[in-house]
Amino acid sequence: MDAHNVQGDLPQLAPARHTHDHHPHPELDAGPPLAHDADALIGARSLWLTRSGRAILQGVDIDISSGEILTLIGPNGAGKTTLVRVLLGLEPPDQGTIQRKPGLIVGYVPQRFEVDRAIPLTVARFVELGRRAEPEEIERVLADVGAGKLGDRQLSELSGGELQRAVLARALIGSPGVLVLDEPVRGIDYAGEAELYTLIGRLRSERGFGVLLVSHDLHVVMAQSDRVVCLNRHVCCSGVPESVAQHPEYARLFGAQAARAFALYHHHHDHRHDLAGEPQSPAGTDRSTSERA
Repeated sequence: MDAHNVQGDLPQLAPARHTHDHHPHPELDAGPPLAHDADALIGARSLWLTRSGRAILQGVDIDISSGEILTLIGPNGAGKTTLVRVLLGLEPPDQGTIQRKPGLIVGYVPQRFEVDRAIPLTVARFVELGRRAEPEEIERVLADVGAGKLGDRQLSELSGGELQRAVLARALIGSPGVLVLDEPVRGIDYAGEAELYTLIGRLRSERGFGVLLVSHDLHVVMAQSDRVVCLNRHVCCSGVPESVAQHPEYARLFGAQAARAFALYHHHHDHRHDLAGEPQSPAGTDRSTSERA
């Protein structure tokens, strides 16, 4: 395992200083740090980060495993995007350790992707920008995301859903071991959201990579997830979707109605759909039922 260790020199971040009441969870500071999971593709322990004196991440532990869809949820300002940036090495934490599998390739779909409509750029050319990819690989990833006919189209002409598929195809170049998607359904209607999440689930099953998915769209996302981590600067709760939706911290953050709505949604959607909207039997799907305490 490659280890990335960071220890900040800010005095307010020393563990002994986190016994005061700047958050209502003093138990977060108790006990020794958890050991890293040797099987995790990306693992982090005791991540702390402050900006302008405000705590953004507080003692966060998280693992991304091969073949699972891990969904990160939380209210606005909870630190979700910051955590993603830290895990990807785009921003250093003040304290904490991060381990990544040696040689791990990460595919990243950012929260926002703006297209300069003044620049002529085909979808195929966009997918290979800055990457080494043979034409056959570009054709394959475009076909895999349902965009096989878009290769010669101008990027500026695409709809929101088509653009998101092109961005997803670019993230798949190089056969990543982890696919990270930060709020991937912005600008897509509800039907397009469900279709995109179903597509992500299918790609995970076919390719076996791990997925870290950040989203506010709790119902559809949680129904597609193997494991959920609820973040509000610290990890409030984690486990299989059903257990997280029933956790008191989930109800406190999103309201009791949200928990009841998820339970109702899950009851009526205990099967999956293909991209044409036809129901598929859940038989044969490999869905994790383990919960991490």
